[in-house]
Amino acid sequence: MTLAFVTSHDHRAVDPDLPLLLEASRAAGTEAEIVVWDDTGVSWEAYDAVVVRSCWDYVVRRDEFLAWAESVPRLHNCAEILTWSTDKVYLQQLQDAGVPIIETRWDVAPGEDIGDHAEWVVKPTVSAGSRDTARWGTREEVWAHSAELIAAGRTSMTQPYVSSVDDEGETAMLHFNGTFSHAIRKGALLAPGEGVVQDRDSRESISPRTPSDAQLALSTSVIEMTCEILGIDELPLYARVDLVTAPDGSPQLIELELAEPSVFLPQSDGGAARFVEAVLARIG
Repeated sequence: MTLAFVTSHDHRAVDPDLPLLLEASRAAGTEAEIVVWDDTGVSWEAYDAVVVRSCWDYVVRRDEFLAWAESVPRLHNCAEILTWSTDKVYLQQLQDAGVPIIETRWDVAPGEDIGDHAEWVVKPTVSAGSRDTARWGTREEVWAHSAELIAAGRTSMTQPYVSSVDDEGETAMLHFNGTFSHAIRKGALLAPGEGVVQDRDSRESISPRTPSDAQLALSTSVIEMTCEILGIDELPLYARVDLVTAPDGSPQLIELELAEPSVFLPQSDGGAARFVEAVLARIG
């Protein structure tokens, strides 16, 4: 039995989850390899499971990446999930299903209403690592950023900046095979007044977090609703549900990561073993 953990060429050496997954696989008596998704020399049929991990270059090659996903057998998460989750317009469907999300306006044009807020966040719906994303303090900046994204053929999102993030951070809830594994706190990445900054990795602050009952309930329901929306019976192998705290203290969904999320194994206690156990449960 052999597993493939899939990454991109540029990120193979920088994904901190990958070494832990290899170690956990060996501890479970299973062979595992790290493989680059666009390596034309790979025989994907040779693996008992192909697990998408850090394919972080998909943003600028999304069509190519999704075509690859369609061609790979025994892929986790499956191509249907990858297609749906790599464009944040999925938030509209989750909101329609009753999931509390941050107030979101799509493709805002100059002069359009963006609500009465102190600050806003503008970002494209296809993005990763906060690329092409910024925190703005004026309507004019919001309108200009959104217009720039639209002019480039992209869909833009405009949301009020959730002030609790500055102190509390975001909470990322990790589920493997639908079972909660661990949670972490992500510190604020967007600084006021800095505009669009493409590399914020160096300021990332990650630490373990014990989630509340409300956060756990929401993250579980988000995954279940996703399966209902997509009409699939099998839960995603891995899901990262990113939550923030609304002004009334309740959790809100900011993003559902089902394609290539960091799962923060270095900050977990036994997370890598639970991940590998989930993969092995899929292939019997």
